Amino acid sequence: MKRTREEVDATLQIAKLNAAELLPAVHCLGFGPRASGAGGGDFCLLELEPALCQQLEAGHSLVIRGDKDEQAVLCSQDKTYDLKIADTSNMLLFIPGCKTPDQLKMEETHCDIIHTEIFGFSNNYWELRRCRPKLKKLKKLLMENTYEGPDTQKEKDSTHSKYTTEDLLNQIQASEEEIMARLQVLNACEIGGYWRILEFDYEMKLLNHITQLVDSESWSFSRVPLNTCLQELGPLEPEEMIEHCLECYGKKYIEEGEVYFELSADKICRATAQMLLQNAVKFNLAEFQEVWQQSVPEGMITSLDQLKGLALVDRHSRPEIIFLLKVDDLPEDNQERFNSLFSLREKWTEEDIAPYIQDLCGEKQTIGALLTKYSRSSMQNGVKVYNSRRPIS
Repeated sequence: MKRTREEVDATLQIAKLNAAELLPAVHCLGFGPRASGAGGGDFCLLELEPALCQQLEAGHSLVIRGDKDEQAVLCSQDKTYDLKIADTSNMLLFIPGCKTPDQLKMEETHCDIIHTEIFGFSNNYWELRRCRPKLKKLKKLLMENTYEGPDTQKEKDSTHSKYTTEDLLNQIQASEEEIMARLQVLNACEIGGYWRILEFDYEMKLLNHITQLVDSESWSFSRVPLNTCLQELGPLEPEEMIEHCLECYGKKYIEEGEVYFELSADKICRATAQMLLQNAVKFNLAEFQEVWQQSVPEGMITSLDQLKGLALVDRHSRPEIIFLLKVDDLPEDNQERFNSLFSLREKWTEEDIAPYIQDLCGEKQTIGALLTKYSRSSMQNGVKVYNSRRPIS
C-alpha cells in the first residue's frame, strides 16, 4: 500500500506539524522483502574520517588485518586503526538512492511523494580509533630464520621459514608504509624475494670488512666510495650485502656522478657496544667504556648517549655496571611495558626510562603524559623518580 498526499497531510495534522515549515517532498519509507539487520552478517556500517573517505573515493583500499586470536585492526596505506563496535539508541536505516534535504532543496519539487524501500537497518556501527601499528610480531617472524651468509648450511636447507612482502602484509597488523619503515629500522633486506634480518655476527663481520678497508685506504668516514668498496670486498662477500651494510650504517649521496656513503659514528659505536654486551650478563661500566673506546675505529668517540634504548647503566651498584636492555625486547602493550620496566628496576628517572617508552607515545601524546598515567612520582635525593602505580609481582 502506498500513501496518498491526503494521508500524508492528515498525519502531519495529527503530529501538529506545519507543512509550510517543511520541504514539499515527502519520503514514505517501507521495509522491502529483503530488508535485514546489520547483525545478520550481510553488511556492517563503518564510520570514516574525511581523509579515509577520500582515499576510498580515489580508488584506494582499506584492509582488515588480524589472526583469529588477535583484535582486528583496519589499515590504510599508511595508518593503522583499532576497530570498535559503537551502539546507538537510534535505528540506522539503509536506503539506496535516498536524497538528503540539501539535495532536495536543489531540485524543483511540487509536493512530491517519494516511496522509498528500506534495504536494511542497524543499531550499531564500527568506529575507527587511530592506534600504534602492532609490529613486534614482524621481528619475531624474521628472527625465526636470520641470514648468516650465502654459503651456510641453513641457506641450503629449504625447510626454514621465509616471508615475502605479501606474507608480511597478511600477518602483521600494520599498514604497508608502517611495515616498510619498520623493516628499515630492523636493517632487514630483501634476498631472493624474501625479507631477512642479518644474523648480528654476520652483520658485524660485514661492518668490520668495511671499516678495515676505510682504515687501510685512509678514507674519511664521511666519504666512502661505493664502487671501490664493491671491487675490494666483492671477493669476500656478496656485493649486495656490502651495499646493504653501507646503507644500514651510512647515508648515501652522489658527488660528480660517483656514489659515496657518509658512515655514522653513532651507529657504528652502538653496534660495537651491542657486540661487547651481548655476551656478558653485566659489565663493569668503567671497564666497558675503556674496552668499547678501544674497539671502535680510530677517530670515533664513544658516548653513553649512543646506547639509549639498547643498554642500561646502574649507577647505584658498586662498582657501577652496564647491561644490555633492548627496547625491541620489551612488551608492546603500554601496561605490560611499564610492568616489565618496574619489575626490572623499582624507581626510574625520566632520563633513564624515556628511551624505553618513547615508542609508546601516540600522535599527540608525550612521555610526561605516559608517566602520569602509568606511574607515580616522588623526590629522592633531590631528583624526581617514578615508580609503579600498582604492586609488581
